[in-house]
Parts: sequence; C-alpha cells; structure tokens
Amino acid sequence: MSTNELTVALKRLIVDTCEKDLPPEALSDDEPLFGPQARLALDSLDALQLSMALQKRYGVRLTDSKETRRILASVASLADYLQDKAPRLT
Repeated sequence: MSTNELTVALKRLIVDTCEKDLPPEALSDDEPLFGPQARLALDSLDALQLSMALQKRYGVRLTDSKETRRILASVASLADYLQDKAPRLT
C-alpha cells in the first residue's frame, strides 16, 4: 500500500470511527487531530475508539499513552507509525 493510499484510508477510518461530519479528503496530512487547534476536536474517547479500530484493521496495539499521543498527533504521524509497525499493512 502506498503512502498516499494509506493516508486516504486513515482519514476515512478516523472520520468514520469518530463519527465526525467532515469529508475525509478535507483533512490535511499534517493537521493536528487533538487539541485546541484541531478541527476535528477529538477527545480521549475518540482516541480509545480509534486505537481499537487501528488494532482491528491493522493489527497494532497502542498501549503507551505518551507514545499513543505522538502517534495520533496527525494523519502523517499515524501513517509513518503504521508503515513501520503494522503487520497487516499490505
């Protein structure tokens, strides 16, 4: 799977899992997903749902809270992590 295909799939997964009313293609790869500057305004419940969806879809477990915050900072950081760690990324 190319980086572009992965980022498109991740944007769709994030929007669908967190039930946000924003077209996935409207998200930029580097915009923050959490925090005051984030358009999606994801919260801790969204992070939990997203980590469960990532485990189901890509076979990765996000267990360390500090590392999870870094990984889920943006679509780009999540894609980088998955390209390095995901066993189901094909």
